[in-house]
Amino acid sequence: MTSVQVDKQHDGNEAADSVSGEGYHRALGARQIQMIAIGGAIGTGLFLGAGKGISIAGPSLILAYAIAGLVIFFIMRALGELLMYRPVSGSFSEYAREFIGPFAGFATGWTYWLFWVVTGITEVTAAATYMTYWWDIPQWLSALVFTVILYGANLISVKLFGELEFWFSMVKVTAIVGMILICAGILTLGFSDAGDTASVTHLWDLGGFFAGKDGIFSTLMTLQMVMFAFLAVELVGVTAGESKDPKTVLPKAINTVPWRIAVFYVGALIMILSVVPWTEFKPGVSPFVAAFEKMGLGVGAAIVNFVVLTAALSSCNSGMYSTGRMLRDLALNGQGPKVFTKLTKSGTPLVGTTFSAALMMVGVWINYQWPGEAFNYVVSFATISGMWAWIVILICQIRYRLKADRGELPQSSFRAPGGIWASVFALAFIAMVVVTMAMDAGNRVALYGAPVWGLILAVSYLVLKSRDPEGAAFAKRP
Repeated sequence: MTSVQVDKQHDGNEAADSVSGEGYHRALGARQIQMIAIGGAIGTGLFLGAGKGISIAGPSLILAYAIAGLVIFFIMRALGELLMYRPVSGSFSEYAREFIGPFAGFATGWTYWLFWVVTGITEVTAAATYMTYWWDIPQWLSALVFTVILYGANLISVKLFGELEFWFSMVKVTAIVGMILICAGILTLGFSDAGDTASVTHLWDLGGFFAGKDGIFSTLMTLQMVMFAFLAVELVGVTAGESKDPKTVLPKAINTVPWRIAVFYVGALIMILSVVPWTEFKPGVSPFVAAFEKMGLGVGAAIVNFVVLTAALSSCNSGMYSTGRMLRDLALNGQGPKVFTKLTKSGTPLVGTTFSAALMMVGVWINYQWPGEAFNYVVSFATISGMWAWIVILICQIRYRLKADRGELPQSSFRAPGGIWASVFALAFIAMVVVTMAMDAGNRVALYGAPVWGLILAVSYLVLKSRDPEGAAFAKRP
C-alpha cells in the first residue's frame, strides 16, 4: 500500500485501530511516547558537550539553551500541526513530498536515514568506549553485542523498542532531576564540600553573565553545539504511524517540550553553575562530573559514565527504529528498492532495519580501524543532515497552513501558535546557526559535504525517474 492510498483511507477513527493504514501495529502507548519525546531532548550533548559551551560562553550558555529551546518548541508545534492533519510514519519525507515536491520527499527521506545511520555508528562506538571504564574488554566486542541486542529488540516488536526507550529515558531523567535536587540542597542547606562557596551570584559575579572571551559573540558561537544537543527531538513524529492514539498522545508529548527544556537544560545548568563557578569547567569534561567532584562525591564519574552509556544506547536504539521506517516509506513511494517494504508479522520493517544495522556494523569496524579526523567530519555532516529535517518541517507547515487557511485542506486540530510567522522565525534562527558554523573552522568542513550529498541525491533521483518517468513517485501532488 502506498502513502497515496493511505491518504485515502485515513479518517478520524483510524487512531483507534490496532493496525495502521500503513501496515504498522499501533503498539506505542502514552507512557512510551512521552518518554520517547523526553529522551529525544536529552543526550550526550548535555551530559558531555555542555562543558565546552560553558568554557566558551560562561553563564550565558543558559540563555543560548533557552532561546534555542523556544525555536525547538516552534519546530515541534509545526510538526504537531502536520501530524494532526495526517499522522503517518516517515512523516518528514511524506510531508515534504506533499507540500514541496517529489524530489524534496526523496531527499528528506534519504537524508534523515543517513543522519540516523551515522549517528548509530558513532553512538554504539561511544557506548563501547564507555564500557571500558568498568571492564577491560575489546571495544569491537561491546559494539557488536550492543548492535545485535538493539537490532533484535527492534525486530521483535515496536512495543519492545518503546520499552527500551522508556527505560533509557528514565535513567537520563532521573540523573538530571537528582543533580538538580542535590544542587538545590547545597544552595539552601550548605552541605557537602561545595556548601561554603555555592551561590547563585556565580551566574553574574565572575566576569558578568556574558563572560565569554568575546562577550555576546561567544554566546552566538555556541548556538551550533546547543542546537546539536537537541537533535532527535523530532523523532516523536516518526512514531505517529505506530501510536495507539496519535490524536491524543502526540499533542500531549509535544506540549511538554517547554518544561522539558526549562527543567533539563536551563534548570540543570542554573543549578550546576551556581554550585560550581563556570571558570572551573573545561572542554571535554562533563559538567556533571565536575559538579560531583566539587561536591566531594567520588562516585560522580561512575554515575555520569553510566548515564552517558544509556544516552548513547538510546540514540542507537532510536536509529535502528527510524532508519527502517524511512526506507520503507521511500520504497512505498517508488523512491527506494521495493524489498524495503517487507514487514514482519509483528509489523516491523525487516529488510530496511537489517540493511541499516549492517551499515552501522561496518561503520563500527571502520571507526575502530581508522579513528581519525575524517570520521569526525562525517559525524559533523550528520548534524547538518539532522537539521535538514527541521527545515523541511517548518517549510511544510507554512505551506500547509496557507492552503488550510484558503480552504484547500482541512484545518489541523492542533494548530501551531504564531502560525507561519513562528516558523519563519525558526527558519531564520537555523540560518543564523549555519552562518556561525561557516565562521568556525572546526565545523566549516561539515558544510562542504552538504553539496556533495545533494549532488548524489540529484543524480540518483534522475536515474530513478528515467526508469519510470510517468510513475506516481515523481508526480507533483495537487
